[in-house]
Parts: sequence; C-alpha cells; structure tokens
Amino acid sequence: MDDSDPAELRQPYGGQPLRRAELAPHPMDQFHTWFTQAHRSGVSEPNAMVVATVEPNGAPRARTVLLKGYDRSGLRFFTNSGSRKGRALSAEPRIASVFPWHAIRRQVQVSGRAEPLTDAENDAYFRSRPRGSQIGAWASEHQSARVAGRADLEAHYADFAGMWPDGEEIPRPAYWGGYRIRVEEVEFWQGRADRMHDRFRYLLASGEPAEGVWELDRLSP
Repeated sequence: MDDSDPAELRQPYGGQPLRRAELAPHPMDQFHTWFTQAHRSGVSEPNAMVVATVEPNGAPRARTVLLKGYDRSGLRFFTNSGSRKGRALSAEPRIASVFPWHAIRRQVQVSGRAEPLTDAENDAYFRSRPRGSQIGAWASEHQSARVAGRADLEAHYADFAGMWPDGEEIPRPAYWGGYRIRVEEVEFWQGRADRMHDRFRYLLASGEPAEGVWELDRLSP
C-alpha cells in the first residue's frame, strides 16, 4: 500500500474536552485565551491564518496571511491593496479565516466583513517592520501580477533598496495597508477521540462586534 495515500493518513485526536461553562461570553476574549495557549504550547506561527475572499466572478479564493493584531472588534492583517485579495475585498468585503492549530488539535474559524484600517494604523505598523520588509512592500507594488523571473524581482528590490540609505526612514507605499475583519461569527473546534469533536459557535445577534450581543451554541461534529 502506498504510504502517501491521503486516505490512509490518520492521527488520533485526544484533545481535552471543551465545555460551554469554560467559554468566555465574548468570542474574542475566548480567542485571546486560545491564541495565548497556542503560542505558549510551541505551535509554529500561531498567527498564520488562512483567509478566504470572494472573487468578482463569485468564486472563493484562499491563501495564508499573518495576523498582526486583534481586539474585541476583530482581527487585523496587512497586504497590498492592489493584490488579488485586496481587489476582491474592495468589491466584496465578506471574508472568512481559519487558524489551523493542528499540533494542539484545535482550530478557530472567523467570518465577517473586512474594513480598511486608517492611515495612522497603517503608518504605525509599517514603521515597526524590519527594513527588508519595508523595501519588499515597495518591490511588490504589482503583487499577484505576472513576472518574467526571479532576477527581475531581485533587481526591482535592489533599485528600491538604493533609494533610501541605511538609517533613513522608508515611507509607506500608498497601496500598502491593513484590514480589520469585523467578526460576525466565530467557531472554536477542539479535536476529540473517534471524531466526536467539540464545536462551539458564537453568532453576533445584535449590535457591534466589540460590545454586541452574542449567541453561543454547541454544534454537532
């Protein structure tokens, strides 16, 4: 039998029980607890999340981005607004994301609507990035577009690197910024034995995400 057959790849899920009484009233407070536990448990890049958007033709499209902040309103990430996901969000702000913390048999699914961050928020985070990443933001001006080869990319990077001597502040490109996913639904999934997983879903019943009314239900695995 082919040991690479995905149908034959199985792992026992022996996670701890997830009980309603243990969950916080607000989903983002619960997210903070789980995110902290994932980070402390040694999960590689616990802030890596798969983000799905809606293409202009109605098709879904997903990719991995890095979470760069969160609060009771939702999640924050940064990208090129002219990228494929940026263009998709400009036309249709509905968005979904998932944190696949396989190592601890957990995942968190979040869905809602994306809204652009303010210039002040974008500038503050851009200044905190390593110099190489700042130059990379300029070099990837045409993110998602076709390129002839790696050499062209590296030449483009070198051109921008030469524009700002070491120690000189690099400005943020106008097309580079962030989004806040204003949460409307959050599901916490805990793997359990025999595929009898624990699943709890928060739904925003009324009000704004930060201080609104949230309903909590257990879902069948």
